[in-house]
Amino acid sequence: MPQKVLISGVSGPIGAALLPALIAEGYAITRLVRVKSSGPGQIAWNPAQPLAPEQVSGFGAVIHLAGESIVGRWTKAKKRRIADSRVPATRYLAGALAQAGQPPRVLISASAVGYYGSRGDEILREDSPRGTGFASDLCRDWESASQAASSAGVRVVQIRVGMVLSANGGALPQMLPPFRMGVGGNLGNGRQWVSWIDARDVASAVVHVIKTDSLQGPVNMVAPNPVTNADFTKILARVLSRPAIFPMPAFAARLVFGQMADELLLASQRVEPAKLRASGYQFKYPLLEPALREILKP
Repeated sequence: MPQKVLISGVSGPIGAALLPALIAEGYAITRLVRVKSSGPGQIAWNPAQPLAPEQVSGFGAVIHLAGESIVGRWTKAKKRRIADSRVPATRYLAGALAQAGQPPRVLISASAVGYYGSRGDEILREDSPRGTGFASDLCRDWESASQAASSAGVRVVQIRVGMVLSANGGALPQMLPPFRMGVGGNLGNGRQWVSWIDARDVASAVVHVIKTDSLQGPVNMVAPNPVTNADFTKILARVLSRPAIFPMPAFAARLVFGQMADELLLASQRVEPAKLRASGYQFKYPLLEPALREILKP
Protein backbone atom coordinates (compact mmCIF):
# COMPACT_ATOMS: atom_id res chain seq x y z
CA MET A 1 0.00 0.00 0.00
CA PRO A 2 1.52 3.38 -0.97
CA GLN A 3 2.48 5.80 1.77
CA LYS A 4 -0.11 8.57 2.13
CA VAL A 5 1.12 12.15 1.92
CA LEU A 6 -0.88 15.24 2.90
CA ILE A 7 0.22 18.48 1.25
CA SER A 8 -0.83 22.13 1.44
CA GLY A 9 0.06 25.00 -0.87
CA VAL A 10 0.42 23.11 -4.15
CA SER A 11 -0.40 26.02 -6.48
CA GLY A 12 3.08 27.57 -6.50
CA PRO A 13 6.24 26.58 -8.37
CA ILE A 14 7.32 24.14 -5.66
CA GLY A 15 3.97 22.35 -5.75
CA ALA A 16 4.07 22.18 -9.55
CA ALA A 17 7.37 20.27 -9.36
CA LEU A 18 6.67 18.33 -6.17
CA LEU A 19 3.36 16.67 -7.05
CA PRO A 20 4.68 14.74 -10.08
CA ALA A 21 7.84 13.82 -8.14
CA LEU A 22 5.79 12.34 -5.30
CA ILE A 23 3.48 10.49 -7.69
CA ALA A 24 6.50 9.08 -9.54
CA GLU A 25 7.77 7.73 -6.21
CA GLY A 26 4.46 5.96 -5.65
CA TYR A 27 3.03 8.16 -2.91
CA ALA A 28 -0.74 8.61 -2.58
CA ILE A 29 -1.47 12.34 -2.44
CA THR A 30 -4.17 14.19 -0.52
CA ARG A 31 -4.32 17.97 -0.76
CA LEU A 32 -5.33 20.50 1.85
CA VAL A 33 -7.35 23.01 -0.16
CA ARG A 34 -8.93 26.36 0.66
CA VAL A 35 -12.43 25.59 -0.60
CA LYS A 36 -15.73 25.15 1.20
CA SER A 37 -16.23 21.58 0.05
CA SER A 38 -13.63 18.96 -0.77
CA GLY A 39 -13.51 16.46 -3.61
CA PRO A 40 -11.64 13.18 -4.07
CA GLY A 41 -8.10 13.41 -2.73
CA GLN A 42 -8.82 16.72 -1.00
CA ILE A 43 -9.45 17.98 2.52
CA ALA A 44 -11.07 21.41 2.86
CA TRP A 45 -9.49 23.71 5.44
CA ASN A 46 -9.43 27.31 6.53
CA PRO A 47 -5.84 28.20 7.52
CA ALA A 48 -7.19 30.74 10.01
CA GLN A 49 -9.11 28.11 11.98
CA PRO A 50 -8.13 24.96 13.91
CA LEU A 51 -8.20 21.58 12.19
CA ALA A 52 -9.85 18.50 13.69
CA PRO A 53 -7.19 15.87 14.51
CA GLU A 54 -9.18 13.17 12.71
CA GLN A 55 -8.91 15.16 9.47
CA VAL A 56 -5.13 14.78 9.40
CA SER A 57 -4.75 11.33 10.94
CA GLY A 58 -3.25 8.40 9.05
CA PHE A 59 -0.73 10.13 6.80
CA GLY A 60 2.87 8.99 6.64
CA ALA A 61 4.16 12.45 5.77
CA VAL A 62 2.70 15.96 5.82
CA ILE A 63 4.18 18.72 3.65
CA HIS A 64 3.05 22.25 4.53
CA LEU A 65 3.85 24.90 1.89
CA ALA A 66 0.84 27.24 2.11
CA GLY A 67 1.27 30.99 2.52
CA GLU A 68 0.50 34.28 0.78
CA SER A 69 3.05 35.45 -1.78
CA ILE A 70 5.75 37.67 -0.31
CA VAL A 71 6.05 39.58 -3.59
CA GLY A 72 4.63 43.09 -3.50
CA ARG A 73 5.14 46.29 -1.57
CA TRP A 74 5.29 45.44 2.13
CA THR A 75 2.62 47.69 3.55
CA LYS A 76 1.45 47.01 7.09
CA ALA A 77 -1.59 45.19 5.67
CA LYS A 78 0.55 43.11 3.30
CA LYS A 79 2.95 42.08 6.09
CA ARG A 80 0.01 41.14 8.28
CA ARG A 81 -1.41 38.92 5.51
CA ILE A 82 1.98 37.31 4.92
CA ALA A 83 2.35 36.47 8.62
CA ASP A 84 -1.27 35.49 9.21
CA SER A 85 -1.22 33.05 6.28
CA ARG A 86 1.80 31.24 7.73
CA VAL A 87 2.14 31.32 11.50
CA PRO A 88 -1.42 30.53 12.73
CA ALA A 89 -1.97 27.98 9.93
CA THR A 90 1.23 26.14 10.85
CA ARG A 91 0.32 26.22 14.53
CA TYR A 92 -3.17 24.83 13.88
CA LEU A 93 -1.84 22.09 11.59
CA ALA A 94 0.93 21.08 14.00
CA GLY A 95 -1.53 21.04 16.90
CA ALA A 96 -3.93 18.79 15.00
CA LEU A 97 -1.11 16.42 14.03
CA ALA A 98 0.04 16.26 17.64
CA GLN A 99 -3.42 15.06 18.70
CA ALA A 100 -4.08 12.77 15.74
CA GLY A 101 -4.77 9.10 16.42
CA GLN A 102 -2.18 8.21 13.77
CA PRO A 103 0.29 11.10 13.56
CA PRO A 104 2.72 11.26 10.62
CA ARG A 105 6.30 10.11 10.75
CA VAL A 106 7.41 13.48 9.43
CA LEU A 107 6.10 17.03 9.04
CA ILE A 108 7.97 19.09 6.44
CA SER A 109 7.10 22.75 6.91
CA ALA A 110 8.23 25.57 4.64
CA SER A 111 10.46 28.38 5.83
CA ALA A 112 12.94 30.60 3.98
CA VAL A 113 16.55 31.77 3.93
CA GLY A 114 15.13 35.13 5.01
CA TYR A 115 15.70 33.66 8.48
CA TYR A 116 19.34 34.76 8.26
CA GLY A 117 18.75 38.39 7.33
CA SER A 118 21.29 40.24 5.16
CA ARG A 119 24.78 39.00 6.04
CA GLY A 120 27.20 40.15 3.33
CA ASP A 121 29.78 37.49 2.40
CA GLU A 122 29.27 35.35 5.54
CA ILE A 123 28.66 31.68 4.74
CA LEU A 124 25.38 30.69 6.40
CA ARG A 125 24.60 27.16 7.59
CA GLU A 126 21.68 25.78 9.55
CA ASP A 127 23.35 26.56 12.87
CA SER A 128 24.08 30.21 11.95
CA PRO A 129 22.28 32.72 14.17
CA ARG A 130 19.11 34.46 13.07
CA GLY A 131 19.30 37.87 11.45
CA THR A 132 17.11 40.93 11.94
CA GLY A 133 14.12 42.40 10.14
CA PHE A 134 10.58 41.42 9.23
CA ALA A 135 11.56 38.37 7.15
CA SER A 136 13.82 37.02 9.89
CA ASP A 137 11.19 37.51 12.59
CA LEU A 138 8.57 35.90 10.35
CA CYS A 139 10.73 32.81 9.75
CA ARG A 140 11.42 32.49 13.47
CA ASP A 141 7.72 32.56 14.29
CA TRP A 142 6.85 30.32 11.32
CA GLU A 143 9.33 27.67 12.41
CA SER A 144 8.36 27.89 16.08
CA ALA A 145 4.71 27.32 15.13
CA SER A 146 5.42 23.64 14.40
CA GLN A 147 6.58 22.99 17.97
CA ALA A 148 3.45 21.08 19.03
CA ALA A 149 4.11 18.35 16.46
CA SER A 150 7.77 18.08 17.48
CA SER A 151 6.82 17.84 21.17
CA ALA A 152 4.44 14.99 20.30
CA GLY A 153 7.27 12.98 18.74
CA VAL A 154 6.77 13.83 15.07
CA ARG A 155 10.01 14.37 13.14
CA VAL A 156 9.72 18.01 12.07
CA VAL A 157 11.82 19.51 9.27
CA GLN A 158 11.71 23.22 8.45
CA ILE A 159 12.97 23.70 4.88
CA ARG A 160 14.64 27.09 4.52
CA VAL A 161 14.09 27.65 0.83
CA GLY A 162 16.06 30.11 -1.29
CA MET A 163 15.00 31.75 -4.57
CA VAL A 164 13.11 28.99 -6.40
CA LEU A 165 13.74 28.97 -10.16
CA SER A 166 10.91 27.63 -12.27
CA ALA A 167 9.03 28.40 -15.45
CA ASN A 168 5.82 27.87 -13.44
CA GLY A 169 5.81 30.96 -11.26
CA GLY A 170 7.99 32.54 -8.61
CA ALA A 171 10.69 35.14 -9.24
CA LEU A 172 12.08 34.05 -12.62
CA PRO A 173 9.05 34.75 -14.88
CA GLN A 174 8.87 38.26 -13.38
CA MET A 175 12.53 38.89 -14.22
CA LEU A 176 12.30 37.76 -17.82
CA PRO A 177 10.45 40.62 -19.59
CA PRO A 178 13.08 43.35 -19.00
CA PHE A 179 15.92 40.94 -19.73
CA ARG A 180 14.29 39.77 -22.94
CA MET A 181 13.91 43.40 -23.99
CA GLY A 182 17.59 43.99 -23.29
CA VAL A 183 16.99 46.38 -20.38
CA GLY A 184 17.89 44.04 -17.51
CA GLY A 185 20.72 44.74 -15.11
CA ASN A 186 22.10 44.49 -11.59
CA LEU A 187 20.02 45.34 -8.56
CA GLY A 188 21.94 47.86 -6.49
CA ASN A 189 25.70 47.28 -6.56
CA GLY A 190 25.23 43.63 -7.55
CA ARG A 191 27.51 42.35 -4.79
CA GLN A 192 24.72 40.76 -2.75
CA TRP A 193 24.65 36.95 -2.73
CA VAL A 194 21.67 35.11 -4.18
CA SER A 195 20.94 31.63 -2.81
CA TRP A 196 18.86 29.95 -5.49
CA ILE A 197 17.54 26.45 -6.21
CA ASP A 198 15.88 24.79 -9.18
CA ALA A 199 12.29 23.80 -8.38
CA ARG A 200 13.05 20.25 -9.54
CA ASP A 201 15.79 20.02 -6.91
CA VAL A 202 13.33 21.25 -4.27
CA ALA A 203 11.00 18.41 -5.26
CA SER A 204 13.75 15.77 -5.21
CA ALA A 205 15.15 17.11 -1.94
CA VAL A 206 11.73 16.97 -0.26
CA VAL A 207 11.40 13.32 -1.30
CA HIS A 208 14.91 12.78 0.13
CA VAL A 209 13.85 14.41 3.42
CA ILE A 210 10.81 12.12 3.66
CA LYS A 211 13.08 9.09 3.31
CA THR A 212 15.95 10.30 5.50
CA ASP A 213 15.12 9.90 9.18
CA SER A 214 18.33 11.61 10.29
CA LEU A 215 17.16 14.96 8.90
CA GLN A 216 15.25 17.10 11.35
CA GLY A 217 15.00 20.73 12.37
CA PRO A 218 16.04 23.44 9.90
CA VAL A 219 17.37 22.26 6.52
CA ASN A 220 18.70 24.79 4.01
CA MET A 221 17.13 24.07 0.63
CA VAL A 222 19.42 25.94 -1.74
CA ALA A 223 21.83 24.92 -4.50
CA PRO A 224 25.45 24.42 -3.38
CA ASN A 225 26.73 27.25 -5.61
CA PRO A 226 25.17 30.63 -4.76
CA VAL A 227 26.05 33.57 -6.99
CA THR A 228 26.21 37.32 -6.60
CA ASN A 229 23.43 39.35 -8.12
CA ALA A 230 25.91 40.64 -10.72
CA ASP A 231 26.80 37.09 -11.76
CA PHE A 232 23.14 36.06 -11.78
CA THR A 233 22.45 39.00 -14.09
CA LYS A 234 25.31 38.12 -16.45
CA ILE A 235 24.33 34.45 -16.61
CA LEU A 236 20.64 35.13 -17.23
CA ALA A 237 21.49 37.66 -19.94
CA ARG A 238 23.89 35.18 -21.57
CA VAL A 239 21.27 32.41 -21.54
CA LEU A 240 18.80 34.81 -23.19
CA SER A 241 21.46 36.18 -25.59
CA ARG A 242 20.69 39.73 -24.47
CA PRO A 243 22.74 42.57 -22.97
CA ALA A 244 22.34 43.47 -19.30
CA ILE A 245 23.45 47.08 -19.01
CA PHE A 246 20.61 48.84 -17.22
CA PRO A 247 21.08 48.43 -13.45
CA MET A 248 18.37 49.39 -10.97
CA PRO A 249 20.02 51.56 -8.30
CA ALA A 250 19.26 50.70 -4.70
CA PHE A 251 17.31 53.92 -4.16
CA ALA A 252 15.07 53.13 -7.15
CA ALA A 253 14.42 49.61 -5.85
CA ARG A 254 13.43 51.10 -2.51
CA LEU A 255 11.11 53.61 -4.17
CA VAL A 256 9.32 50.81 -6.06
CA PHE A 257 9.36 48.01 -3.48
CA GLY A 258 9.90 49.68 -0.11
CA GLN A 259 11.01 47.39 2.72
CA MET A 260 10.84 44.33 0.46
CA ALA A 261 13.75 45.76 -1.56
CA ASP A 262 16.07 45.87 1.45
CA GLU A 263 15.10 42.48 2.87
CA LEU A 264 14.76 40.46 -0.34
CA LEU A 265 16.13 42.14 -3.47
CA LEU A 266 19.16 43.87 -1.97
CA ALA A 267 19.78 41.46 0.92
CA SER A 268 22.89 39.27 0.76
CA GLN A 269 22.45 35.63 1.83
CA ARG A 270 25.29 33.22 1.04
CA VAL A 271 23.61 30.04 2.22
CA GLU A 272 25.11 26.55 2.19
CA PRO A 273 22.96 23.36 2.09
CA ALA A 274 25.12 21.75 4.77
CA LYS A 275 22.61 19.22 6.12
CA LEU A 276 21.37 18.11 2.70
CA ARG A 277 24.90 17.45 1.44
CA ALA A 278 25.94 15.71 4.66
CA SER A 279 22.91 13.40 4.34
CA GLY A 280 23.97 12.35 0.83
CA TYR A 281 21.61 14.35 -1.34
CA GLN A 282 22.95 14.76 -4.89
CA PHE A 283 21.81 17.96 -6.59
CA LYS A 284 20.48 17.61 -10.13
CA TYR A 285 21.17 21.28 -10.90
CA PRO A 286 24.10 22.49 -8.78
CA LEU A 287 25.15 25.24 -11.22
CA LEU A 288 23.05 28.22 -12.26
CA GLU A 289 23.68 28.39 -16.01
CA PRO A 290 22.73 24.77 -16.83
CA ALA A 291 19.65 25.14 -14.62
CA LEU A 292 18.52 28.30 -16.41
CA ARG A 293 19.20 26.81 -19.84
CA GLU A 294 17.06 23.79 -18.98
CA ILE A 295 14.24 25.91 -17.55
CA LEU A 296 14.23 28.39 -20.45
CA LYS A 297 14.85 26.05 -23.35
CA PRO A 298 12.34 26.50 -26.20
